[in-house]
Parts: sequence; structure tokens; C-alpha cells
Amino acid sequence: MKKTGVIIVLLCCAFWACSRKAKTDNEKSPVKDSLPAYLSLANEDNLPLKFKQKYNQKALAIILEQQDDSVNKANFFKVANRYYNMGDWKSYFKTTKLILERSEKNKDSATTAKAYSYLGDYYIVQSIPDSAFLSYYKAEKLYLRLKDEYNIARTFLNKASLQYNEGDFFESEITVFKALSSLKKQKKVNELFYESYNLLGILYNEREEYAKALEFQTKALQVLEDQTIPAEFQYRATSLNNVGYVYMNMNDYKQAKDYFVKALKEKNLFEDKAPLYATLLDNLAYSKFKLKESDQLPELFKQSLKVRDSLGLKAAVISSKIHLSEYFAFKKDTFKAIQFCKQALTLARSSGKTINTLSALRQIAIIDPQNAAIYSKEYIHLNGRMLKAERSMGEKFSRIEYETNEIKDQNFSLQEKNKTLVYVFSICTLIGLFFYVYKTQQAKNRELLFKQQQQIANEDIYNLMLSQQNDIELTRIREKKKVAQDLHDGVLGRMFGVRISLDSLDKIDEAEAAEKRKKYLTELKNIEEDIREISHDLSREKSELINNFVVILNKLFENQQNIYNAKVITFFDPQIKWELVENAVKINLYRIVQEALQNCNKYSEADFITVEFKSEINHLILSIFDNGKGFDTKRTKNGIGLHNIEYRAKECKGSVNIKSGKGKGTLLVIKVPIDQKINLQNNDS
Repeated sequence: MKKTGVIIVLLCCAFWACSRKAKTDNEKSPVKDSLPAYLSLANEDNLPLKFKQKYNQKALAIILEQQDDSVNKANFFKVANRYYNMGDWKSYFKTTKLILERSEKNKDSATTAKAYSYLGDYYIVQSIPDSAFLSYYKAEKLYLRLKDEYNIARTFLNKASLQYNEGDFFESEITVFKALSSLKKQKKVNELFYESYNLLGILYNEREEYAKALEFQTKALQVLEDQTIPAEFQYRATSLNNVGYVYMNMNDYKQAKDYFVKALKEKNLFEDKAPLYATLLDNLAYSKFKLKESDQLPELFKQSLKVRDSLGLKAAVISSKIHLSEYFAFKKDTFKAIQFCKQALTLARSSGKTINTLSALRQIAIIDPQNAAIYSKEYIHLNGRMLKAERSMGEKFSRIEYETNEIKDQNFSLQEKNKTLVYVFSICTLIGLFFYVYKTQQAKNRELLFKQQQQIANEDIYNLMLSQQNDIELTRIREKKKVAQDLHDGVLGRMFGVRISLDSLDKIDEAEAAEKRKKYLTELKNIEEDIREISHDLSREKSELINNFVVILNKLFENQQNIYNAKVITFFDPQIKWELVENAVKINLYRIVQEALQNCNKYSEADFITVEFKSEINHLILSIFDNGKGFDTKRTKNGIGLHNIEYRAKECKGSVNIKSGKGKGTLLVIKVPIDQKINLQNNDS
């Protein structure tokens, strides 16, 4: 009797958990020939089945013509839900397989996992537990890969319910705790917490661990305090019934009756969950029967039987008839007792459920002593076969997991081998690339070192040239001082003598004076020529001294012109006072010009190069332009040459501006600050 009651409760819970009845749209006149209208009509309770099937087929035809996107997939599942609610299992299976094929083709893991869950529900209804378990297992693996904790928990619960139905209580308990572990990661209360605690309560009740059963049923009721869980699911009535059932198994029928009464007071119970309402009536009646309370008996039993029979709940009808048999046996009405029990036995045998047949055989053996031996023999045979089948199913579930994992391991092993090959190839490639980069970098380092040494040598030569220039300048200064002294002591002395002689002409007669004046004028002309010659020599020396840096640059341009084809055009602003520019600045400007010319020679393929030195207020501007192929300044990283140019400009406290583009040539502008005030003072002097 206990076994029968548990199965009835479980079947009711499974029915409620699998139900996907959607809310009917409030619109009484949906839009004609539209997908929402067809889906709404297909879910209308008041329409005949053939009309609902027709509307659902039309909805499916529209969906098949739509673009395959997330909305399209959601509509596919709506169609499947409506076939499920209709009980049109053939169409439900066909639609689910279609969803599965499309999602696997598109490699949509989330939709594939959901389709496997729907397929598992189909096999549950069709009583094909091994196929149902395999479908749930495939869904579980996909959800684990997606880290979808809610659906992982939902799939674990589906597996746990299946394992419980097949008598694999130990594995069912483990699976429920896996579901709870996934749910706790979400830190959000939902109906799956309730279903987990409720199933654990049923499991422990079956294993006669009543304290734990009550503990988890209490937790299930506590979860229902969350107002977000819809009241129409009638979870509270379900848990109150399950608590009452635990007390029935503990033979505390008074407590059990109180819980059944509380459950029956839940609002809209019959409208929302008629099977649960019928179960509560039967349990209340059985509790009253055990308490020997005759009021409302056997009417409660018969009322429950009537509801169950109208709903087509075969297992529940068997339970009601067995309870009526017990009642009439107690009332000494053996005829009715045997009649109800035989009806239950016949129905149980036709249902194919061994547990139902065992319950009926156990009862009829009690009330029909004459044939008790026959019934007992059949009971023992069926019970042994059922235990063997339960063990076989538990082993089959384990074998499904093992074989699926073995295939997965084989695939994983193959993937690992492929990964190993990829890793080996990648490592070899990286090693080869490393050596290539290493050798290339070594060559670049040698080239850079050579350039640095060349640069140091060039700077040493230039510094030596400047040093020689300084020596020449000092020598010329000494020479100028000597010339000045000669002018003062020689030319001025001669001029003074001529002037004195001219003054003395006033004291002699005119004829003699004219002759001497002519002689003195000739002397003055000679002195004038000497002064002009000295002046020209001094001017030439000053110009050579000032333009010594320009001469050095011109030699660089001359060498460039002799070696490379590009024509070099130069311009030196005469306003620049090179003698006032520091030697360090001259060195850096020389090296910048040299580096720029080298870059033009290597990369630009230019026809001509223009180098200009201009003077601006407080600044010296060096601009170098070539009409070569240019480069993208945003993408091209600074090379050694450009880096050196920027470094040298920075040394002069100047700035660098580069303008270039593919096919547009390159313009390099260096702006260096100089002290213009010194130039102005020099000009004034």
C-alpha cells in the first residue's frame, strides 16, 4: 500500500513538473492568419483537439518559412509545447527532432541542449527510460559546457526523477544534490529549489528515513515563501500532501489528516491541479478510515475515484480501487472488497506497471484467503522480476553514462593527440622563428654597432675639423692684429708724413709746390692701394671663417651627388649668423642632414632632394624634402635613422616634424632655437 501511494504521488509530481501549459492570451479575437494568432488558438482549452492541431500545423508552416534566428527557434519550441499539452506525441516528437536537426546543423549548443531535454520528456511519457536518460545526459553535457547553471540543475532534476521512478534511489539522491550545487551558484531562489527539496523528501520517505523526509519537505515549504513562484503551480498543496503522506507512513494518521485538510483549503486547487485534488481526497479518506472516522466515507474515496477516472489517471484509479477494497473489507462487505480489488488487478495488469499489479495482488491475497496461495505466488514472482528490472535499469543508466563517457574519452584522446601534434609543430615553428629572429637581431646589432662606430668616427673627424677651424681662426686673429699694427705703424705713418709735407707747400712758390703736390698725390694713391688690398684680404678671410660650416656641408652634398643619382638642391639663408651658432648644434645639424640623406638613398627612390636652412625669429629651420615614394607615418614605426634624428634634435632642444604619404614624398622639418638677440647686436655693431 505504501509503495502504491508513493508512486501515485510521484506520478502526480512528474505530471506537474513536465507540464508546459502556457497562459492563454486574453485576446478573444486574435489577428487572422498571423503566427501569434495560430499559436494562441493552438493553446485554447475550449477548442476541440483537431482544431488545435490544425492551428499548430499552420503556425509550424509559417515558422519553417521564417529566417533561422533566435526568435524562430523560440517559436519552434512554442509549437512543440502546444503538441505536448495536446498529448499529440507523434507531432511533438517530429517537431522536437526537427529542432534538434536544425540546431546541430547550426552548431547552436544552447538550442541543441534544450531539444535533447524535450526529447527526454517525450521518452518519459512513452515509458522508454533508457532513451530518456540518454537524452537528459546529452543535454547535461552541453549545459555544463555552456556553464548554464539553471538548466544544468533542471536537467539533473529530470535525471533524478527518472532514476527515482526506476527505483534507483541512491543515484537519484546523488543527482538531486548535484542539482542543488548548481542552483546555489546562482544565489537566487527559484522553483527548482522547491522541486529539489520536494524530491529529496519523497526519496527519504521511500527509504523510511522519515525525519530527513520531513526536514526537506519543510525546506520546500520555506522556499515557497518567495512570492516570485507562481501560485497556480500549487506547490504548497503538493508539499502539504507529501508531509501528510510521511505521517501516514509513520502511522500518525491524525497529523496526516490535518495536513491533507490544510492542502485542500488552497485556493483554486481543483482548477489548477485536479490530479492533486483527487490525491488529497483519497489520502484524507484513507486517514479517516485508519482513524475509524466514518463521516464522509466512502464518499471521499468514490469522489477521488471519479476525478481520477475522468482524467484517465490509470495508476491513481488502481490506488483508489485498492483503498475502496480495504474499506469494504473492514466493513465486512467481502463481495464489494473483492470486486474492487479484482477491478484494480485487471487494470494493473493491462497497465504494464509491475508496481501497480503488486499492490493489487497484495490486497486480494488478504481479502480472498481461498486463492491467497495463487496470488502470493504471482506476487513473489513479479516482485523478484521487478527488483531485477530495477537493478537492471540502474545498471543500464550507469552503462549509458559509462559508454557515453568512453566515446567522449576516445574523442578526447584523439583530440589530445591532435593537440600534441599541433603543440610539437608550434614549438618547432617557434624555435625556428626564435633562431631566425635571433640571427636577424644579431645582424642588426652588428649593423647598428658599425653605424655607431662610424658615427663616432665621423663626429671625431668633424670635431677635429672644428678644432682646426678654431686654430685657423686664432692664427688669423693674430695675423689681423699684426696687419692692424702694420697699418698703424706703416700706413698711418706714411699718411702722416704726406700730410705734414702738404702743409709745408704753403711756404714755397707755386711752381715748386705744384711739382711736390703731384709727388705727394702719387704717394697717397699708393697708400690707398695698399689699404684696399689689406681690406680685401681681411674681408675674404672673414667670409671664409664664417662660411666654414657651409663649406663642410657643401662637401657632403658634393659626395652625395657623386655617388647617388638624386639631384641635391641647397639653400642657405644669408641672415643666419653661423659664427654665433654653437658647435654642438652644428655637429647635430650636420649629422641630421647626413642621416636624412642616407634614408633618402636607401628607401625613397627620389629624383631630387632639397635641403634648406632658413632663419626665423629666435629659430633656425632645417627642411629636407624628397619626391620619393614616401611612407605611412601612422603605421611605420621609427627606425634607427629616424630615432637618431629625433634624438639629435632633442639634444639641440629642437623639434622634429615629419610629413609623408605613399607616393607623396617626404618632408622633414627640424626647428632649433637660437639666440637672435646676439645676431641683432652683431648687426648693430
